[in-house]
Amino acid sequence: MDTEGTYEARGTGAAVPRPAGRPPSAPPRPAAPPPGHAPAAGPGLAEWLRTPRPVREPGVWRYGHTPRPPEKPEGVSDRSLLVGVLISALCGLLLWSLWRNGYIPYRLVPVKLFTPGDWWYAGTFGGPRTIEGADALTVYEAVLFGLLVYGCGRLGNWTEIFRRHVAVRGQPFLALATAAAGALAQLLVWKDAVPVVRPVLILVASVAGGEVFQSQTVVNVIYALIALGVLWPFARLGRWRELTGERRCGSAAAPPPPSGPPDTATPEQWPELRAAGLTDAAEALTAEVRTGRMNDVDVARLRHAWTVGRAHPDRLAALTEAVLRTGGAAAALHPSGARDLPRRTARHDVLTGQVRIGDCAEDPHNPYARRGSGVALEPALLGTSLLAVGPPGAGKSDRLVRPVVESLALQALAGRAAVLAVGGAGGQLGPDDAYDVVVRIGDPASVHDFDLYGGTTDPDEAAGVLAEGLVGDVTNLDSRRAATVLAQLLGPYRAVHGHFPGVPALRELLDGDQDAIGALREALGAGGHQAMLRELEARTRQKGGSGDPGPVLADRIALLDRPAFASFFATGPQARPFSLRSLEHLPLRVRIDLPERAHAEASRLLARLVLAQFTAIAAARTDRSLFVCLVLDDATHTVTAETVRGVRRLRSVNAGALLTLRTVDDVPEGLHTALLGAVGCCMAFSGVTTWDGKRFAEVWGKEWVETREVAQHAVFADQPFTRALHGLRKLVTGKAVTRDAVTVRRVERERWSASELAYSLPAGHAVLSLTTVDGEHAPPLLVELGG
Repeated sequence: MDTEGTYEARGTGAAVPRPAGRPPSAPPRPAAPPPGHAPAAGPGLAEWLRTPRPVREPGVWRYGHTPRPPEKPEGVSDRSLLVGVLISALCGLLLWSLWRNGYIPYRLVPVKLFTPGDWWYAGTFGGPRTIEGADALTVYEAVLFGLLVYGCGRLGNWTEIFRRHVAVRGQPFLALATAAAGALAQLLVWKDAVPVVRPVLILVASVAGGEVFQSQTVVNVIYALIALGVLWPFARLGRWRELTGERRCGSAAAPPPPSGPPDTATPEQWPELRAAGLTDAAEALTAEVRTGRMNDVDVARLRHAWTVGRAHPDRLAALTEAVLRTGGAAAALHPSGARDLPRRTARHDVLTGQVRIGDCAEDPHNPYARRGSGVALEPALLGTSLLAVGPPGAGKSDRLVRPVVESLALQALAGRAAVLAVGGAGGQLGPDDAYDVVVRIGDPASVHDFDLYGGTTDPDEAAGVLAEGLVGDVTNLDSRRAATVLAQLLGPYRAVHGHFPGVPALRELLDGDQDAIGALREALGAGGHQAMLRELEARTRQKGGSGDPGPVLADRIALLDRPAFASFFATGPQARPFSLRSLEHLPLRVRIDLPERAHAEASRLLARLVLAQFTAIAAARTDRSLFVCLVLDDATHTVTAETVRGVRRLRSVNAGALLTLRTVDDVPEGLHTALLGAVGCCMAFSGVTTWDGKRFAEVWGKEWVETREVAQHAVFADQPFTRALHGLRKLVTGKAVTRDAVTVRRVERERWSASELAYSLPAGHAVLSLTTVDGEHAPPLLVELGG
């Protein structure tokens, strides 16, 4: 496979046999059809590239993200608004009726103070005596009517009900509603129900003289101005000018303004290559995008290849030549030749490495800005490791593990990551075609074997990792002593045979079989391995002593010395088992199936061994350009004190782990705090117990919140009239008259309590807290999974 030097320069690790059904010489597929949730080919891919991906808080689905509008303050309820409008209108009508019928005393005093006295009859209630007085009263009543309408509108909050129920609906409803209101106002004005026409005519006559009304043209102009003046506020409220402007522009929408200068290349035109002077390569790749021969994985893979090539001119030249030779989409292929997964079950954005696992629920626990936004995971978050806890059936495998494995597999095809997925046989980790290596332990049809020693040649390193897998869960046994016992046997055996012992041979040595020990002793003496001979003699002397871990190790290794595993864990010169060290330098997609149903204890032992090997190998890598992630579906009884320390170190070596548990009690009690503190991301699924909820509540801590306490106190009236009113109110409403006393204070409260986590989480939801490798945090969010 021609990879244009993309992967060969990373090192020469153990050879990885290819799965059955995919021969090494298989040519790459000419085109990659878009799978589910992938951007469509051709123009769809170009639009996908142009979609903005703003940098947001940890866990936000960045593809096409639109910030939520600012939170609006809590307003008055619709019922209260409608009641206020009705009461204010009725009060205004009552006051106006009392005014017009003369029931309000001293109503003419203000106008008499500013007009000549001979216009009015004497006395407080004396009306106008002259025509001038009658005209002054008409204008005076018009001014008071305007003030009355303004006051009732302010008291009844008419503007708020207009904004909430009319303006919010937009055009054309806004224009139609204001037009109808304007027509009603015109009817009331010209019917003299509203004092507008006569006061205006009186004011015009007082300024310009009554002779102006002798001209019909002037009268028509005045009437037209009155009509326009009445319609003007309704036109402003209904934004008629904007609506007519849109109508004049036509129904066709205007093209969006360009985001940059006309000569700026769009993302599908590969501007980074044009800026580097590689115009021919950019044109070839642009043609691949436009003709539909490229998918999202190809774009991500080639962008990563160009990024790596900047630091290696020889690789850049080879990559440019390959792009021009193959057309672009088939350049810098993954070692398997695959350009996509057979099927996707989640939404992925390969450019950012994100996979969408759900949406933030509309819940008060979530910050307002995050409600309704997508929630996504990416390598920057998985690099701090993630622990997910939930009962069976809560959705850990389908809604978390499977999408994350898919995302990491896509990143592997793009050359940016390597993934190791471990689960039970028949699990939900994806089809075989989605992986480069599938190890089915206990299945005779498995193409690949598994290396118990992690591909190392150092006896001490192999003994340390193997001891963690064998007896790391034994609380009263020091794994360091167990590692010493194993090293005292592995070193001499390798010195004689050139490789580590297989499972049957190792069991015989741990059992202290005299024939096996004697043969090894003779071979060491004959070969002159005096140092290793002393190691073996030391083991012989310690055998059977107090606290000897040998019998426990022998019992544990016996779990693997079963007929079902007879063809596995080979170590001879002809054996080529798969080693996790292959993940150091190759973007592999690996799946290990464990025989959980038939051999539960052996599966847990192997899961512990895989976790110990992964943490040790990831920390010892020299080339850390690849993000390496372990996905362990069901980590029950696999976490040890040493692996917890190893998980804590992963974030500094560009690696991470995803561990799922049915309950935190599946981990030794002494490691609960250490494990929850070692991971940066925690996830509690619906159905967790209150005991597990208490541990998560402690991890997520407390926050300051503002509380409102309302106390109702009875109101006692002293006056007879007030007591009568209170009695009438109690008779009508059925409740005593009370007064509310509101107390507002800030208190420290748990973000999520144990009871809320245990009993308030809806089905299909989980609470997720996130931390990036840079230390940026996101508070625990209630997530609707799969949303």
